[in-house]
Amino acid sequence: MSKTLTGHCLGGAVTVELLGAKDELEICQCTMCRRWGGAFYAALAGDSFTLGGEESITAYASSDWGERAFCSKCGTNIWWRFKPTGNRSFSAGLFDGSAKLGIEKEILVDEAADWCRLQGDHPRQSGEEVIAEAKAAGFTFD
Repeated sequence: MSKTLTGHCLGGAVTVELLGAKDELEICQCTMCRRWGGAFYAALAGDSFTLGGEESITAYASSDWGERAFCSKCGTNIWWRFKPTGNRSFSAGLFDGSAKLGIEKEILVDEAADWCRLQGDHPRQSGEEVIAEAKAAGFTFD
């Protein structure tokens, strides 16, 4: 049975309904995510989503392969989108129902700040491993 989670930005201008939400988060420890949100990025993905308040969302290309979006009213980070596939992950903090979810894996751990290390027995991938996995899946990086 698919899980549906609803969430919103801090100010409430943007709402998200995530259908088929995963049971675990992916944590990105890259330097860009840390600069974007102040720490690691806790990402929550699902099968599909609906947005409310789209007029309050500002998206920008943060790299050749990624797009980040935030609420233009309150500044809350909304999503990261992988441009080659269009897949989006949403900031887990948007969803009240995400507080008890576990960690599927951590990526780009070689860029993690010392004060941002997470405990637990879950897979951890370096940047090199993430890029190799993406290339093996057919993605190209210019």
